[in-house]
Amino acid sequence: MYSECPIKRRKSRQITVGNVPVGGDAPIAVQSMTNTETTDVAATVAQIRRLEDAGADIVRVSVPSEDAAEAFGKIREQVQVPLVADIHFDYKIALRVADLGVDCLRINPGNIGRDDRVRAVIDKARDKNIPLRIGVNAGSIGKELLRKYNEPTADAMVESAFRHIDILDKMDFQDFKLSLKASDVFMTVEAYRKIADQIEQPLHLGITEAGGLRAGTVKSAVGLGMLLMDGIGDTLRVSLAADPVEEIKVGFDILKSLRLRSRGINFIACPSCSRQNFDVIKTMNELEQRLEDITVSMDVAVIGCIVNGPGEAKIADIGLTGGTPKNLVYLNGETSHKVDNENLLDELEKLVREKADQQQSDLIHKQG
Repeated sequence: MYSECPIKRRKSRQITVGNVPVGGDAPIAVQSMTNTETTDVAATVAQIRRLEDAGADIVRVSVPSEDAAEAFGKIREQVQVPLVADIHFDYKIALRVADLGVDCLRINPGNIGRDDRVRAVIDKARDKNIPLRIGVNAGSIGKELLRKYNEPTADAMVESAFRHIDILDKMDFQDFKLSLKASDVFMTVEAYRKIADQIEQPLHLGITEAGGLRAGTVKSAVGLGMLLMDGIGDTLRVSLAADPVEEIKVGFDILKSLRLRSRGINFIACPSCSRQNFDVIKTMNELEQRLEDITVSMDVAVIGCIVNGPGEAKIADIGLTGGTPKNLVYLNGETSHKVDNENLLDELEKLVREKADQQQSDLIHKQG
């Protein structure tokens, strides 16, 4: 019911991670990373499936050893979502996971060592149509650049990125995406803005080591929001010291707030006050839990009184305005019926599920 997104996205070269297009006019992909021991295949598969259920487009898995590489192959066989292998230093591991079905290699060419080792990885990636992700972090800037800039800076991050990019340019390999992450919002934003108009490759966004669930969500929303408003960003990860599933939820919430992506319900709810005619906070907490499985897009307004309620309800797919003695329900902007507090939650859940089922049916009919 709300207007379309006004953001004009940066034009970028499109790559494909598994079956997920990244860059170009593709939707901004949301991803996370497993935190299980990769060698524990069952635990890692279970976590990846939870991430898939939450809507993850891409999942990254750390592969620090040869044993982990073999485990990665078993994991790949058991999940559907595209997998990125996170590899540092050991080119042999990169070659092995490439043969085991990896969808993207997160590897910095400058850290691999000799030119022949880098070329071996690039040749394998080219042969199997596997893109790379170059990842520059402020916390791991090379010693030479730290001496030059005295400390991690946006310019140091950009120069570090170009050192890796130059290697790929010499080998005529352009299918990569790039990240420039710092835990500092300003440094991260500056680095991405500096490089955005210097390369054509897609950019993977993130505020690294953002913090716990609450603080990390706020920091990520501020930093990623600034970049996304600029049209910068083709895929993102919200890095939280929390359950990886929360990273996916927050990522989609950030994109929904900017109308860049829609998945699930966009709730419009008042913070509540003494005018409320039902317990808004309790209602919202319960609704979010009950309706987590809804993946179709819709706007649902839950407003406790008649001051702002009708206005919000009229521009939502489903709206509720608190009233006395009963609350008023709106459907597609029109008044529909009244409901008392006792049946409020059940009625709202029923209406949302009916709407979701209808939208799914309409989509299937349109595609058929």
